[in-house]
Amino acid sequence: MKYYFGILLFFIFLSSEIMLAQNEFNINLGNNQQLCSGFNQAFKNRPKESSFAIKREGTNIYFEHNDEQWFNNLFRNPQDGIAVDVVDKQRYNCNEVVVDRRQIRGELQKPVYAKRLKSTLKKTDDTKFRVLVGRIPEAWQDHELEFNILFLSDNSLCQYYVIYDLKAYAWDLLDMGIYLDSLTYSNKQISNNDDGFVFKNKTLKFSIPFEKNKSEYLPQDIKPLYDSLRLTDFNIKTINIKAYASVEGSLERNIELQEQRAQSIAQALQSFQQPTIETTISSSENWVEFLNDIQNTNYENLASISKFEVKSRLTGSFSEEMEPILKNHRKAVIELELEKIDVYKNNTAQELLGKFNAALAVAEVDEASKIQNTLFERLNSREISPDFLKKMEIPNQDLFVHLINKKTSFNYFLDERQVLITHNQLLELEKLAPKDPRVKYNLVVTKMKLWRYKALEVDVDKFKSEISSLKNYGIDAILINRMMINYHIILAENFMRARDFNNKDRSVNYINDNYNKVTLSNYDYLSLAQFFSYYGNTEMSTELLTPKAKSIDIDEDLLFYYINLTIVDRELTQTSDYRTIMLNAYNLNPERFCGLFNPYGQGGVTFQLLEDEFLLTSYCESCNR
Repeated sequence: MKYYFGILLFFIFLSSEIMLAQNEFNINLGNNQQLCSGFNQAFKNRPKESSFAIKREGTNIYFEHNDEQWFNNLFRNPQDGIAVDVVDKQRYNCNEVVVDRRQIRGELQKPVYAKRLKSTLKKTDDTKFRVLVGRIPEAWQDHELEFNILFLSDNSLCQYYVIYDLKAYAWDLLDMGIYLDSLTYSNKQISNNDDGFVFKNKTLKFSIPFEKNKSEYLPQDIKPLYDSLRLTDFNIKTINIKAYASVEGSLERNIELQEQRAQSIAQALQSFQQPTIETTISSSENWVEFLNDIQNTNYENLASISKFEVKSRLTGSFSEEMEPILKNHRKAVIELELEKIDVYKNNTAQELLGKFNAALAVAEVDEASKIQNTLFERLNSREISPDFLKKMEIPNQDLFVHLINKKTSFNYFLDERQVLITHNQLLELEKLAPKDPRVKYNLVVTKMKLWRYKALEVDVDKFKSEISSLKNYGIDAILINRMMINYHIILAENFMRARDFNNKDRSVNYINDNYNKVTLSNYDYLSLAQFFSYYGNTEMSTELLTPKAKSIDIDEDLLFYYINLTIVDRELTQTSDYRTIMLNAYNLNPERFCGLFNPYGQGGVTFQLLEDEFLLTSYCESCNR
């Protein structure tokens, strides 16, 4: 299942916002609430399943919808109708200034009124209807175009629609992990396909500063770092290096130098092991931390000028004056994915099963556990079938509780759909080891999942006590806090379904007040932001994500989700913080950033975001090359 899907958001401009637009075709563009009252009520009563859009075929422009009854109720009077405003992206030419943002934005088509709308309406399939409402101007047929809709009542403009193509993402509970040898988390990604749980190798993330005049790093430079990471039991599987240059000087030279530095770090790390390390390197100028660090200093005025002007000023003595700030921006943020050195890598699965049974026979539990982990790795990588788990027969004895728990829980780890089977097996194991903390924790995890998907009836008060009682078995308070947040996520869903809005709000507020008590992964941030937005608390989503969005090491998908959430909020986009966020997005993925301003339906949100002077400046500064 994809983690995101496209939706069309129709953004309403009330007629009062465009009172000064051209009075073409004798349309009354003023704010006449009396004339529009019936029309607006029909819009308010539109079923949530009803949808409409503008479709282009060749030079023809069609209004398309899926609800004939609503359509007929909307256009009751002879002078009720539709006019299409064809907008050309060239309106936002970075070399020209659009003087009046309140005008009709493109070439207005002749209005089509109720009689013709209804008489020429055609059914295109079982669910859709459409009617011709305009034609592409001949001179614009090869241009990038969008189509805004003027809804008219008694020939007066009631609503002006701009179509925004925004992405919405799936969300889930915070990842609680599952206890195997230690607490092991899924590695869910924001926008990749969901293949269930991914067995997560150990990852390390750290930063290495770059000295101003140093371009190469040798093994002896990296050896103290390597030793401090205690990598003797692990091999480095992948290296992801994001190299950052301070913003003064030539962009091309800055990028070239940072890539040289990053390559030298990767080569130094490779010198300590035989297996080849898969390496990814990206380089950019560190505008994000530059703009963050000059806030509330004597240099904060630099945030209001273009990047080109900043570079022009950062020369000579002024550059030296700012060096205490700039020196912190030259660095590499390095993420290592590690894999345990496997002493059994040359053994077949069948040989390992024999060794596992032999270790059990002489009660060598530690040895059996290591072999079990190797088999788990092969199961996860699909080198062997999940049915192989059945061959790992473990005596039902207290001595082997740890091994039984791992086997039972790993079945769920491989396939979350096995949660009910795993839960029932853990209940049996609890009888053998009633105080084992791993078993207790895993039982609560699986019960939470079953409750979420209505596969198990839960007494909410007793379950809350069960979660709290985990502290009696040595479970960390942070893990219990995560579970309590999930508890309230499910409660909020249930209260919402029962239309108990007061209690729903109490659960939402509990989550908002307590998420800062736990460590959140990128997927957790996404899930919480989507949760808040779903329940109409967009401001909570924004507050949650803004500090992350200004961080240079934010996950790319999470940052673009934040932009997706906020970019239509003109009050927010005017802030200096938002410029930092835009530059952060451009640094992470220039093509994806500039693509936000493509036409809707062609990968963009809408190029009419550029009506916002701030966004136009950000776009022209970064994408107009």
